[in-house]
Amino acid sequence: MRLGVLDVGSNTVHLLVVDAHPGARPLPAHSHKAELRLAELLDEGGSIGPLGVDRLVTTIAGAVQAAEDKGCEDVLAFATSAVREATNADLVLERVRVETGVDLAVLSGEEEARLTFLAARRWFGWSAGKLLVLDIGGGSLEIAFGIDEEPDTAVSLPLGAGRLTGAWLPDDPAGPEQVRALRRHVRASIARTVGEFSRAGRPDHVVATSKTFKQLARIAGAARSTEGLYVQRCLSRSALEEWVPKLAAMTVEERGRLPGVSEGRAAQLLAGALVAEGAMDLFGVEELEICPWALREGVILRRLDHLPAERAALRG
Repeated sequence: MRLGVLDVGSNTVHLLVVDAHPGARPLPAHSHKAELRLAELLDEGGSIGPLGVDRLVTTIAGAVQAAEDKGCEDVLAFATSAVREATNADLVLERVRVETGVDLAVLSGEEEARLTFLAARRWFGWSAGKLLVLDIGGGSLEIAFGIDEEPDTAVSLPLGAGRLTGAWLPDDPAGPEQVRALRRHVRASIARTVGEFSRAGRPDHVVATSKTFKQLARIAGAARSTEGLYVQRCLSRSALEEWVPKLAAMTVEERGRLPGVSEGRAAQLLAGALVAEGAMDLFGVEELEICPWALREGVILRRLDHLPAERAALRG
């Protein structure tokens, strides 16, 4: 069957169309993406403003049309931290439903972590042993650990690259005190969770998903995306530690000229690097591997897992 997954994130609204059936890997057929940066459109009261809601509705309507054009049988639509934490979330969801026909499922932070973990587990397989999975989004950082397909421990922290950039790094380039203050905040937040994971033992393999980690790995020398999904891409803590002060000294425009860094994500890269560095340091990770699959693939895989039972129920 052909499925569409509509991911309303803090940075982008992304429709991924895949050909999939139970027991097979989802094959990407089409991608439709728009950068909204919802996390940056929240007003002082935490609401998504009228302009943001208008843009969101228009973008979702366009994605639904694209899914129809590509022959999707079903569209799995979900929203993450920007919508989840908006004080007017109920009104936003209702307007989206009325004007586009889409019922957005709002994932909790823990659900994000668990579904991302599922995607990483399926990608690397059982031979990877105990997995520690890190994911830096626009609004939150997800961390999950376990040996099965369901993680034993999963947490979500409000340490997304977009959120932190807007709140802590207003200048371009960021001032040294701003960087130091954000570094302290990030490490103190992550440190509160380390003990919970440490009690479960050491991971056999550490992996990371998300655009932020992919871009950090690329500027540190990893293979470019054109070389394909199956090329191993890694990021070492030592390389990241060398890049953090360089990124801090750069303007947004200068970061945007780095290999693999998109213009739209350049402003967030420093905050993302501080989160990545803090997580790797506090969890004692010397090197991690980039996983091509993440939350969207986790949503697809979970849907496919449930499909045989749903079809059996329909047959009666």
